[in-house]
Amino acid sequence: MSRLTSRRPVVDLAAVRAAVGAVHDPELGMTLAEAGLVGDITVSRSGHVRVQLRLTTQGCPLESELTAASHRAAVAVASVTTVDVAVATLSARERAELADRVAASSAPLTGGLGAPAPRILAVASGKGGVGKSTVTANLAAALAASGERVGVLDADVWGYSIPQLFGMRRSPVVLGEKMLPVPAHGVALMSIGFFVADDQPVVWRGPMLHKALSQFVTDTAWGALDSLLVDLPPGTGDATLSVLNLLPDATLLVITTPQATARTVATRVARMAAESGRCVTGVVENMSASVCGSCGEHTALFGTGGGRQLADDVGAPLLGRVPLDVELREAGDRGVPVVLATPQSASARELTRIASALPAASRRSLAGRALPLSVVTR
Repeated sequence: MSRLTSRRPVVDLAAVRAAVGAVHDPELGMTLAEAGLVGDITVSRSGHVRVQLRLTTQGCPLESELTAASHRAAVAVASVTTVDVAVATLSARERAELADRVAASSAPLTGGLGAPAPRILAVASGKGGVGKSTVTANLAAALAASGERVGVLDADVWGYSIPQLFGMRRSPVVLGEKMLPVPAHGVALMSIGFFVADDQPVVWRGPMLHKALSQFVTDTAWGALDSLLVDLPPGTGDATLSVLNLLPDATLLVITTPQATARTVATRVARMAAESGRCVTGVVENMSASVCGSCGEHTALFGTGGGRQLADDVGAPLLGRVPLDVELREAGDRGVPVVLATPQSASARELTRIASALPAASRRSLAGRALPLSVVTR
């Protein structure tokens, strides 16, 4: 009597490498294959696969995320039975080569003559406490959820809150001469809050402040963004003016509450924009009403009409009126934008609608602007 033996199908090594290579690294903004982070892959006769990932730094903050994603990709390949993922670190030369590739793939935020630039919305308010950062975070998350490549630059150096709103607290990775934005919920983030302790005050001003903001704009590898939202500090101080000078194509999105006081001081921001040749692309009224968590009744705690009046005063559209509900507050405390945490809440639905209604990118006139010149010698 002859014994029949069955053989397992052979695992396609090229298919495993392609699957793992297609895993996206959210920090680098490219696949593992494009970044050169897939090392040796071996396959046993029993279908066991061993994958080596070669990460940028020892203790890479995304190590567990990339390891899990690579495991899922490899185990999904036909005939693979088990997968082990090992981690190594790039050599100094390989890091330098990767830094060059990242820099080459990162388009400048300022665009240039004929060069593409992302839509840049500078989110401003006349005073603090109107929910400017909350609106910024949720608009960015909603845009990212719709498929856009989105960044948030937290320029509110004294009252930074973007790290808390996105639930992310760690230092950015430095690759070559560029900082990599910290990814969270599909959005690329840069904030002074990633460099200081939560309870540490930032007392910068003048040249030091401008230098830090300049580094956030020029020394960050933002990648090829579709939209960049800039969370400005309230008012019309040095930081606001520095950012607007660094980003000449930025347009302003002004946040106010229904109160007359908030509307009045927000008008000053709009006038500053007009005097500097900037366009106010829209107005958002935040905290338009308090929504009862039990019955859903709306109560206008801060009055009515402030957003509409401001929009009329500055000649910009009123893009929306965001209600204040428990879900919005709880999401901010948890570090997950409400548009992702509870998308069916009243605040999330309105913020998502506003994100879809944001105007397209516009370019300022070149009149009165310094143009980059280069000298060609023959």
